[in-house]
Amino acid sequence: MKVSTLVAVAALLVGACAGDAGAAERQYGPGVTDTEIKIGQTVPYSGPASAFSSYGRVMTGYFQMLNESGGINGRKVNLISLDNAFSPPKAIEQTRKLVDDDGVLAEVGTVGTVPNVAVQKYLNQNKIPQVFISAGGRRFNDPQNFPWTVPFYPPFEMEGATFGKFILKNMPTAKIAVLYQNDDYGKDYLTGLKTSLGADGAAKIVAEASYELSYPTVDSEVLKLKASGADTLIYFATPKFAAQAIKKANELNWKPVQFLASPVNSIQGVLMPAGLENVQGAYTTQFTKQANDPAWAEDPEVKDYVAFMKKWVPNDSPNDFIALSGYINAQAIAKGLQRCGDNLTRENLLAQATSFNKERVGMLLPGIELTNSKDNYAPYRSLRMAIFEKTSWKLLGE
Repeated sequence: MKVSTLVAVAALLVGACAGDAGAAERQYGPGVTDTEIKIGQTVPYSGPASAFSSYGRVMTGYFQMLNESGGINGRKVNLISLDNAFSPPKAIEQTRKLVDDDGVLAEVGTVGTVPNVAVQKYLNQNKIPQVFISAGGRRFNDPQNFPWTVPFYPPFEMEGATFGKFILKNMPTAKIAVLYQNDDYGKDYLTGLKTSLGADGAAKIVAEASYELSYPTVDSEVLKLKASGADTLIYFATPKFAAQAIKKANELNWKPVQFLASPVNSIQGVLMPAGLENVQGAYTTQFTKQANDPAWAEDPEVKDYVAFMKKWVPNDSPNDFIALSGYINAQAIAKGLQRCGDNLTRENLLAQATSFNKERVGMLLPGIELTNSKDNYAPYRSLRMAIFEKTSWKLLGE
């Protein structure tokens, strides 16, 4: 939606959700004044997952846009976005800087499983919201043990299960090979896949190969998977390694049916470096509209998103799924802050961020809504399958 429309809707949302908050005495946590809300995040602007850096640029641009139109409830949002290099020590160092030196209200939208795992315990012990993080691991949806951590990305296990159900229905004789990152990220995806295949279906997985973030390449892993005789290859990887693996499979003249987890379905960040000719007919999941899909060419949300990117993040492509994910994430963060009204405490931000009920933000697919609760923090309940044809992803089914 346009900025003016967004601000108007935000005002209505705050009135509906905050009740008499406007009339009550203002309550502020760290980083909040009558004119400012200071929040922070860490993003891999460098390191092995630097393809995710557009998340941070887009989220920064989004809050700059909001600030130009008056901010949130009359307060400018100061988003401090630091580089975590996709490194646990660096993530901890930068998060402590945000908390101890910058005095932020919360850490929001931090990108990556590895960085979020590194700081999760510290933030929870200190009762600092780790809100709407861009990671979908099972450990981030654990209100009992980590009540201050709220995930935003669709659960990795749910996405892995979506692949498994699709394969059972449409490719019953598939022989599956899986390349996965050897951490919570890759393992959660693999768990979801195996659970959905069931005891009998799990036999369809004829080979698995894991890699570490420190590896220079995954060439030997792809060789191992090809040798298994698999005709289906699933990538539960990060952008750099997915692009490498796609190229290597082609070099080996191996032409399996390919499934790409959504974090590596970026046309700009993965498919173009890997060669679009090497991913024709590949599958992925989607929960967003696509700016370059002719089906959405006249959609108002798509037009607003493309205009936003052109003005506020001109060096990033609106056709990049990573950038689009940052746009959706930023809207959810803003919505959580709006719902707080004048009760801008850490406790209330957590409460507002875990009580979404069929909320929508711009660029979500029809039928995709955000709903969470005190018992289940994960906001997504479903995903759509898509196939890559020529230069874009095409949605499948209803």
